[in-house]
Amino acid sequence: MATLSTPTRKALSLGTGLAAAGALVFAGATATAAQAAPALAGSTTVTPAGHGFKATLSGKATLKAGSVTVTCSASTSSGTVPAAPGNHNAAGPVVSAITPPTFTSCTTSMPGVSATVTTSGSWAVSMQHGSPVVASFTVPVGGLVVKTSGLASCTVTAAPTAPAPTSGTWSNGAPSSLAFSNAQVPVKVVGGFGCPTSATASSFSATYLVTDTTDPAQQITVTG
Repeated sequence: MATLSTPTRKALSLGTGLAAAGALVFAGATATAAQAAPALAGSTTVTPAGHGFKATLSGKATLKAGSVTVTCSASTSSGTVPAAPGNHNAAGPVVSAITPPTFTSCTTSMPGVSATVTTSGSWAVSMQHGSPVVASFTVPVGGLVVKTSGLASCTVTAAPTAPAPTSGTWSNGAPSSLAFSNAQVPVKVVGGFGCPTSATASSFSATYLVTDTTDPAQQITVTG
């Protein structure tokens, strides 16, 4: 559904990815991620058990806060499917730790303004089987920071006071994919002229392709 260096160097426009993103996209299974699952969650199985995976941005990731949009053309994150029996949950999501997503080759919608994105902390992705399969990633407190420079010097901090779960949609395939469309992430913006200091949320959009790094001939798949 993100190692969520990021937006303005990543995007999850922090519409990241992976918030992140999000992205998958795509460390530390958190209670917050589990709470993002439906109250009557069904069975979820992620396979192959114990295999490593990598989420790579397809296209561009955008993070929009107020009137400012940060677009990144490169973003990646990686993780490992839990070993059996941890890759199966009879009544809820399967949670995997992931590396903080990286975001590079970022631009802004403001002339004369450049941006860098940094990420840190323990990120996680939670997969819940259903129609559609819901992938929720959790941005840790202050885990994604976008800084702009030039004609406007702003700092945008995602999840400023508490971990923030952000949901996307997972599709099985060859490779499988995780898509975020205007996923909302709380932010705090500080800075002077030109900075969207009144914004309290950012929208993140990105699509990640998820590949099996343990055995490239196999696919990361979510079933019931």
